Formats: sequence, structure tokens, C-alpha cells
Amino acid sequence: MTGLGTIINSAAILAGGLVGHFTGKFFREEQQKALTVTCGISVLFIAIAGAMQGMLHIDGNGLVSGKSMLIVLCLALGTVIGEMIGIENGFERFGEWLKKKSGNSGDRQFVNAFVVSSLTVCIGAMAIVGAIQDGITGDYSTLAVKSVLDFIIIAVMTSSMGKGCVFSAIPVFLFQGTITLLAKQISPIMTDLATAYLSLIGSILIFCVGLNLVWGKKVRVAKMLPAVLLAVAAAYIPWSF
Repeated sequence: MTGLGTIINSAAILAGGLVGHFTGKFFREEQQKALTVTCGISVLFIAIAGAMQGMLHIDGNGLVSGKSMLIVLCLALGTVIGEMIGIENGFERFGEWLKKKSGNSGDRQFVNAFVVSSLTVCIGAMAIVGAIQDGITGDYSTLAVKSVLDFIIIAVMTSSMGKGCVFSAIPVFLFQGTITLLAKQISPIMTDLATAYLSLIGSILIFCVGLNLVWGKKVRVAKMLPAVLLAVAAAYIPWSF
């Protein structure tokens, strides 16, 4: 069944949110804050591992880093584009709409929890590559693995940040579902190099999400999202980064 991977992933996020919601009631406020920081540290190290995999390579007997120019250009230009089209504000307005429609108007953390959790589970190569595989061959194994990871992440985030995290299932369903439906058109674009570049930039954006979890909202990650598209486009530039 085409799209089953996205359905499983969305259901896993909902399940993780329910688990986190009920277990979070057993934690005091300071314990919830500590759990948020712990979750942020975990996200940081996951992101660092992904970024280092894209930046480091073995050259002879040494370990060499690269892709610095790619990172600078994609993040800088992506941020400018995101600022111009107001992606962050769009995310927050949608979060405010969900907050009212879901009867959570009194939850001051709702919008921030929704935005942070949505960025954490949507950004990354697994979401795109897994959705393409699901759309072309019906193989949802990549999204099944992602579902397990997302279940754990959302459960922890919900227990510490609140119900807004549960609603990250909506952007995941829309984002991955759209890619699955357009898989045959997108697949030729996602070469190995394009996937590698996307994974690198995506990991750095996830790192920024981790920073916000640990130290509060210091980086407006949503407005940097165009950097992911620029990373894919960079794979077709006849210039070595």
C-alpha cells in the first residue's frame, strides 16, 4: 500500500505524544525542564553525528573536513529566503490556529512545542528518502525505522514541553505524504550527492533545534528551512564544495 510508511510514522508520533502526555503528569516543573534539556542534548549529538558524517572523510592516513563553503552558502542564502517569505511566522500562525481549534488556548508552551517538535521530526534525509522509497516501490522500511525514533523523541518532548508536540504528526503526514505522491517526479532529482548534501544541512538545522531545547529559543530554525532545498540544488552545480 503506497503511503503506508507515512501513516505508520504519523501514528507513531500520535502514540508517542499520548505516552508523553500521560507520563508527563508525574513530573514536577523542574523535572520537566530537566527532561527538556536532556532531550536537547540527545538531539544535539544525533545532529552532530549526521553532520560529521557529511563533513569528514579519510584522505590517506588522516581525517579531513570539508563542505564548509556549502554549509555557509546554504544557511546564509536559505535564511535570507526564509526571512523574505516569512516561514517562521507561517509556522507560528498555524500553531496558533491549532492551539485555538484544539481547545488549548491556555497552554503558553503549545506553539513553541509544536514548532520545535515539527522541525525535529520533519527535517532530515530519512523523511525524504523514505517517502520516495514508499512512493516508488512500496518499501516503507526506512520510514518504519524513523517511526520508532520519532515515537521516542515525541514521547520525551511531550512529557516535558506539552501537548503541542503531538500535533507535529500533521506536518509529517502532509510533508511525507506529498513526497510519496510525487515520488516518481522527485526520485531522479535525489541523487546520492543530493541526498548527502541534504543530510548534512538537515543535520545542522536539527543541531539548531537542539540548541533551542537546551538554551531556550536562540535560533529561528524554521526560517532557515530553504537551506535544505538549496543543498539539493547545490548537488547540480559543477563545482566541488
